[in-house]
Amino acid sequence: MLRQTQHLAFCLLGAFRESSRTHAPRRRAWLEISLSKERSGSKAGHFLKSAPSHRLTLVLSWPQPGSGHSAAQGKASGLLLSPVIMPTVDDILEHIGEFNFFQKQTFFLLALLSAAFTPVYVGIVFLAFTPDHRCLSPGVAELSRRCGWSLAEELNYTVPGPGAAGENFPDQCHGYEVDWNRTGLSCVDPLAGLAANRSHLPLEPCRHGWVYDTPGSSIVTEFNLVCANSWMLDLFQSAVNVGFFIGSVGIGYLADRFGRKLCLLVTILINAASGVLMAVSPNYTWVLIFRLIQGLVSKAGWLIGYIQITEFVGLSYRRTVGIVYQAAFTVGLLVLAGVAYVLPHWRWLQLTVTLPNICFVLYYWCIPESPRWLIAQNKSAKAMRVMKYIAKKNGKPLPASLQSLRPDEEVDEKLNPSFLDLVRTPQIRKHTLILMYNWFTSSVLYQGLIMHMGLAGSNIYLDFFFSALVEFPAALIIILTIDRIGRRYPWAASNMVAGAACLASVFIPDDLHWLRVTVACLGRMGITMAFEMVCLVNAELYPTFIRNLGVLVCSSMCDIGGIITPFLVYRLTDVWHELPLVVFAAVGLVAGGLVLLLPETKGKALPETIDEAENMQRPRNNKEKMIYLQVKKLDIPLN
Repeated sequence: MLRQTQHLAFCLLGAFRESSRTHAPRRRAWLEISLSKERSGSKAGHFLKSAPSHRLTLVLSWPQPGSGHSAAQGKASGLLLSPVIMPTVDDILEHIGEFNFFQKQTFFLLALLSAAFTPVYVGIVFLAFTPDHRCLSPGVAELSRRCGWSLAEELNYTVPGPGAAGENFPDQCHGYEVDWNRTGLSCVDPLAGLAANRSHLPLEPCRHGWVYDTPGSSIVTEFNLVCANSWMLDLFQSAVNVGFFIGSVGIGYLADRFGRKLCLLVTILINAASGVLMAVSPNYTWVLIFRLIQGLVSKAGWLIGYIQITEFVGLSYRRTVGIVYQAAFTVGLLVLAGVAYVLPHWRWLQLTVTLPNICFVLYYWCIPESPRWLIAQNKSAKAMRVMKYIAKKNGKPLPASLQSLRPDEEVDEKLNPSFLDLVRTPQIRKHTLILMYNWFTSSVLYQGLIMHMGLAGSNIYLDFFFSALVEFPAALIIILTIDRIGRRYPWAASNMVAGAACLASVFIPDDLHWLRVTVACLGRMGITMAFEMVCLVNAELYPTFIRNLGVLVCSSMCDIGGIITPFLVYRLTDVWHELPLVVFAAVGLVAGGLVLLLPETKGKALPETIDEAENMQRPRNNKEKMIYLQVKKLDIPLN
């Protein structure tokens, strides 16, 4: 077989030389030949023994005109073929371990990063919770002390009653326009002598601040972000989502341009510094600024960690680590509820949840650069050093036949990612648009269902804890189905279940509260599955050199959804209480249908090039191996 291949190469080289006389000179050409597995004692047989069918690539090289080599100089040109295997990262991981000690250690470290992202994403629930409050009046406090009123009596005598129809709570933004320091006010009913009906008494805004019924503190209670200032709390949450949006796009581009490791460490450092500074900020303005900075870097860092761990593990483990990486976020939800219960004061809570990020700076010595990114940047030597380091950490030798790495396509310069790469070719453009819509839908339904459900109960910590538990069954269902069925159908079904649950809730009467809660939880589970699936599949549909950029750009639509969801819920509820559910049902069902237009990524290697991403829907019957036969010129004297 090897002799036949050499003979064929000699013939082809002659043809290539003839072609080079009329075409631009080329130093190297490739020929792909399908070879069948056969018994052979030659080196070629050694390379072909691992699969029933392979693709053989001959790399033919010859001197350019004018190089000084010619028969007139008394020498003849000969050829030497040396077979050299050029494996991919997945090929090498099959030998040195797809999920051994190195990958497990790296996954654990990055899972901690995923859990630490929780306080930034949903920390507003505890950092800026709004407790029951009423107007502060020094005169009322003195009268209450003199009369010996209980808290219930003080509220009954001095706080305006229910507001608009259906609001069974005292007016939190107004107080009676009464001089509570005047003499003659009775301890039994101090307002009886001023008006026969309290509703006729004039009201005024709270002039002296508010009294908050809470043992702890929050940004709301410290900076009085209630009533006329409540928009400042909305701005606080919007700033985080704006930071998510800008950071996802900008830092995603930088991560594909300058490397995963560098951008991950920079985002960790900035997140830690801004989190600490937020905890000690003297006023609302500085709190808002540092919260915005946290938003700029925190989500981008979380997604870079996700990309990095999926690029370190082998094909058979990629989906599992992706799901469990997101499950680590759910663990962070549970831990956050416990920490917030122990630390009810927002400054101490903010400082405590930020401290782990300082420790993450040590990842500089623990996590190397992604070898896939290095290959995409034409840095094969550095990528090979990383692979040798992984082999050493896993305690497995790197075979001598796998001592080199090259990208699937020869490139003269490294590939620089561009936003246009996400829409330049038809299939990648389709993937980008569908993924962006699904990110948007997942965010709107995930947050919107929580807002609309309005979990009953006065214990914010238990409500938060139990709502987080719903996400674990979603992750379990994905793990049990994703390898047996694939990515596409469970993802489409989860979107449709969420949409159908929203639509069903519209027709369930209010007196069947248990059924409404059950259907709402079913919808929450469905959209949680969809959220995890879009993050998993997003990374599998883009080639390496734009993978990070593709994930971060598409996921930025999640932030747009997070910004507009409160308006969808509260504004549409004013029109009709169930109208938001109708909108959620529509967008969820459409998202499920669009998912069916995407290719199935189950069992497929991560695409390395644009061509591979464009041809993902084309079936491949067997795994192809590339064997490169380097053809070198030998100078042989004629005599």
